[in-house]
Amino acid sequence: MKTLWQNGTLYTMEQEGSKVEALLTESGKIVATGTYDELQGQADEEIDLGGAVLYPGFIDSHMHMIGHGEKLLSLDLSKAASADEMMDMLLGAHKGLGADEWFVGEGWNENNFPDKKIFTRHELDQVTAAPMLLKRTCRHVLLVNSKALELAGITKDTPDPEDGVIVRDANGEATGLLLEGAQDLVLNVAPEPTEQSLTRALRKSVDDLLALGLTGAVTDDLGYYGDYRNPLQAFKNVIGEEKKFRAHLLRRSTVFAQLMADAATYCEPWIDPGEMKFFIDGALGGKTALLSAPYADTPETSGMTVLTDEEIDELVKLAREHGEAIAVHVIGDGATEKALDAIEKYPVPEGKRDRLIHVNVLRDDLVERMEKLPVILDVQPIFVSSDFPWVMDRLGEERLGWAYAWKRLLDHGFICGGGSDAPVEEVDPLLGIYAAATRRKPGETHDGYLPHEKLSRFEAVGLFTTGSAATIGKADVRGKLAVGFDADFTVLDRDLFEVADEEIVDANVVMTVVAGDVMYRG
Repeated sequence: MKTLWQNGTLYTMEQEGSKVEALLTESGKIVATGTYDELQGQADEEIDLGGAVLYPGFIDSHMHMIGHGEKLLSLDLSKAASADEMMDMLLGAHKGLGADEWFVGEGWNENNFPDKKIFTRHELDQVTAAPMLLKRTCRHVLLVNSKALELAGITKDTPDPEDGVIVRDANGEATGLLLEGAQDLVLNVAPEPTEQSLTRALRKSVDDLLALGLTGAVTDDLGYYGDYRNPLQAFKNVIGEEKKFRAHLLRRSTVFAQLMADAATYCEPWIDPGEMKFFIDGALGGKTALLSAPYADTPETSGMTVLTDEEIDELVKLAREHGEAIAVHVIGDGATEKALDAIEKYPVPEGKRDRLIHVNVLRDDLVERMEKLPVILDVQPIFVSSDFPWVMDRLGEERLGWAYAWKRLLDHGFICGGGSDAPVEEVDPLLGIYAAATRRKPGETHDGYLPHEKLSRFEAVGLFTTGSAATIGKADVRGKLAVGFDADFTVLDRDLFEVADEEIVDANVVMTVVAGDVMYRG
């Protein structure tokens, strides 16, 4: 059946300002574009947009879909603006929790607190006698109470793991703060999620993503929940012909070999396998991102790497043995340098591109090397809203030239996709578009943080349409309104190219359309 979409503003994203009056879809594809009069006679049905604005479907280029659902279903600490407010939230949550049940919270960020306070295990012990784990917003740091440390067997004599740090007080006792790989000491004794609980979280996530206008996402979930079969089956349980959504699954290195050995199956075109994912460093918020020189505000550290150079090489070789590209988390310039060393040694297979995730801090020499390689970049514009201004003190003036440099990267010709890193940040793509175009938080009136890095509205929307589609090798079928492209649309009640800056985040989703079917109606 052919459907005619008309009576709105339809932006093709083929070039700035390009619009069509109407388009015709059939079997999930765009089969014609043109004027209403030209296409009307070919349609079996019409959808009247009522003056709304239709864009190619928004795609989040990097997030954790199950993690986002878990955050929606659990105690969300991300809005706490002080330590006192966070403690009030903790004291008011999970009433009646049994002694053998786990108290779980998500999203705390001490950088939002005036005093930058981080609770100790002793303070958390006043909240509950049950084991407690609180995931920092970056998910590279965990805060736990004494019961959780006890269950994990962490004592004064427990050595730091090679890929992490057990933060200790002046007496050498664990404070309850666990960095990077040290988190696993507690996470490994916490109850393992079941297929049912993961399915519940994913269903909550997909419903929310569709309501926010997202038609697809690159997501990192395989390898965090024990046996990879549970999260993979959760995707198959939720996404398909009935609930259409496009999920590009990164495959974490910890389960990649088993996925390949098992010849794991997916559910294309809704669920498709992506690159092999691993981390090299941590996050700037927790000072675990690897910089090539010490932090300006903490000169005793340059951050940390969670892998040795030899381990990085072995992981890249593993991906290449299976003809695959890598997706690697690199926030600091020191981490990016290590990634490039390995990529240059073991080139990506012909026709594929390696994915560099975040690239918050770069250098001229690193960009020159990147330009010679088939790499794509996942950037998170919303990081500007959450990390500035404190990150300027952390990096120092001399490193700001290539900090969060989305404009310079686009000008250098890199393929860049826009993502949120949810649940680390808010998943709403309008917040990402706003941050890319204004370089500030909603409601602020200054000219933006590092304002020379502002993107045009077309470039900002492009991160979440043409750019994100290109990062998954779908530039020829997604991200534009053109014949032969997937009929994935995000329909809003206002024109993001015409409204004032502050109105971007006020836009409402009228419809989210995947493969020609309306999956959400506002």
